[in-house]
Amino acid sequence: MKIKNFIWHVGMLPLIMVLFFQAATSISNVTWSELKTEAAVVQSDTSINSNTAVFRHSALKDKGLNVAKAKQKYISSDEIEAPQTIEEAIDFNQYPVAKVVATGYTAGIESTGKTEDHPEYGITFSGVKVKRDLYSTIAADLDVYPIGTILYIPDYGYGVVADKGSAITGDKIDLYYDTVEDVFSHWGKKEVDVYIVEMGDGELSEDQLNQLNEDEALQVFRQQMNES
Repeated sequence: MKIKNFIWHVGMLPLIMVLFFQAATSISNVTWSELKTEAAVVQSDTSINSNTAVFRHSALKDKGLNVAKAKQKYISSDEIEAPQTIEEAIDFNQYPVAKVVATGYTAGIESTGKTEDHPEYGITFSGVKVKRDLYSTIAADLDVYPIGTILYIPDYGYGVVADKGSAITGDKIDLYYDTVEDVFSHWGKKEVDVYIVEMGDGELSEDQLNQLNEDEALQVFRQQMNES
């Protein structure tokens, strides 16, 4: 008897479900096919959102990789080795070269015959004061290198022709140093190739010399020279 009742209840279950859906669709005016369509749309939306999330994750990952690769193309400024000398910073091969015999001189009596109490002590033929700087005053044969000519002398630096001397003729130049000790310890007498950066026009003023020495691009080398 119990088995028959169980079979009867099981057999009635599908009929009850059909009646339930018929009542639900009748009340809500929604058909069974529409319910299935809605379920499919929900499933589709879920799939699209899932695909979108995957796409965004992939795009962000690719972007990160691209940024990382781009960073590898650049070198930090800390890793760039700056020029240590003027010769490394400037290509002097662009200028004409002349071979000269270079000696050193001072403003003192041993070079000029003038003592410190002389009114023209330390004053060059051009009228500017002698100077050992980024651009130093030098003496030359004015028929070869007029006043204002700029030479670059390796191991000395820039020299601006500001003076002349009775023994400085032809291919000879005289490089200014502050003391006799500097002349002997840093230079003496050398045959050297010099670069003719600019030929002078016969004139040189203190303002022009100061402007050359205040060139912002070369101040690091000026500081190095002063410290040495």
